[in-house]
Amino acid sequence: MSDKFDVVVIGAGPGGYVAAIRAAQLGLKTACIEQYKGKEGKVSLGGTCLNVGCIPSKALLDSSYKFHEAHEGFKVHGIDAKDVTIDVPAMIGRKDQIVKNLTGGIATLFKANGVTLFEGHGKLLANKQVEVTGMDGQTQIVEAQNVILASGSRPIEIPPAPLVEGIVVDSTGALDFTSVPKRLGVIGAGVIGLELGSVWARLGAEVTVLEALDKFLPAADEQIAKEGLKILTKQGLNVRLGTRVTGSEVNGNEVTVTFTDANGEQKQTFDKLIVAVGRRPVTTDLLAADCGVESDERGYIYVDDYCATSVPGVYAIGDVVRGLMLAHKASEEGVMVAERIAGHKAQMNYDLIPSVIYTHPEMAWVGKTEQTLKAEGVEIKIGTFPFAASGRAMAANDTAGLVKVIADAKTDRVLGVHIVGPSAADIVQQGAIAMEFGTSAEDLGMMVFSHPTLSEALHEAALAVNGHAIHIANRKKR
Repeated sequence: MSDKFDVVVIGAGPGGYVAAIRAAQLGLKTACIEQYKGKEGKVSLGGTCLNVGCIPSKALLDSSYKFHEAHEGFKVHGIDAKDVTIDVPAMIGRKDQIVKNLTGGIATLFKANGVTLFEGHGKLLANKQVEVTGMDGQTQIVEAQNVILASGSRPIEIPPAPLVEGIVVDSTGALDFTSVPKRLGVIGAGVIGLELGSVWARLGAEVTVLEALDKFLPAADEQIAKEGLKILTKQGLNVRLGTRVTGSEVNGNEVTVTFTDANGEQKQTFDKLIVAVGRRPVTTDLLAADCGVESDERGYIYVDDYCATSVPGVYAIGDVVRGLMLAHKASEEGVMVAERIAGHKAQMNYDLIPSVIYTHPEMAWVGKTEQTLKAEGVEIKIGTFPFAASGRAMAANDTAGLVKVIADAKTDRVLGVHIVGPSAADIVQQGAIAMEFGTSAEDLGMMVFSHPTLSEALHEAALAVNGHAIHIANRKKR
């Protein structure tokens, strides 16, 4: 006899575990299925985000930045830190402990909320039955009134640079280097490539980023992308645009990469190579042929605005559906679906999902870019404020970058907030909250911001939209 549940979630990543917890909170009998094994060989909850993505990469970013500050930035504060060294295994160990604490915390939350955990592989069958193949290979059938597919994504592999353990690695392998490579190559100048490249560059690696596109961060506002590239280049990242990798060859403990650019075919040798060209949905053996759920040729599952699939009572969220592959997007979809299953009229505003790149300084944005709005024929007005004019940024010796606020020229409603600079990830969220409530640039300018804070840069940029900035000269209106 099979188990019966109101909700069965396949996948315990940031979308799946949040959906399971919220469903249980709403009084629904809930189960969640997960098969990912962590370093200790046991099932580890949290998906890519907690195990090999968002959290461990931020741990390394923070550790490497502290080393960089001690090595390069303390002197201006009057601090003499001589002979500063980095213990890479200790840094990796700290990262692993953070992962262990957080993934274990999810298991505790499951117990606290009454979520049943099945350790194994989940597969959707017909009539909303789910086959669970346990870690021992034994199978059982779980029946569900509702199923949420949240199986996540994995790094894309490319034929010109096949993975070779310890030398040619994906984003997961790049989190576990045992020493700082002297020469590091990164294929892909996206979020993952820039963050991981920054980690090892701060620790002393010579980093070259090979990007096939001619434009840097095309999804970002052009002004922010241009400023970000300038800052990263100054920090030592050699970002080569318009560079297409055609092959690689491993010789001993190094790899030679062949690529083409405007000058023709080139070769460059590295001690380590990170392949960070994007991610693809994990739908392998997820859907039985007769389950009724439809997907495209790339594996993305078709859903509507509320993450419902073509089968009533079956939903899909996170990286297996359309949209940005972001943990916070997946989590909020999980909440929305759980609440809709429980009978609530929940929805998401897909226009206001913030994007963040955790380099230093950070790059973050929400809403539409200047180039997008101009292409749509929207008349806009823009205000910017440089962190170089921020008292708080000066005090912290962290003045690179700027805040940009874009508003509708007729209504003054804020349409986009774009930032490169210190604490951009936190500041942009203030913009997202303001935009969610239809705030105008004037509204933001009238709000009282505490002083001195980095957030005041957002306040001044909003004032600058209408020529009212106090701490910079305003542009003369034509």
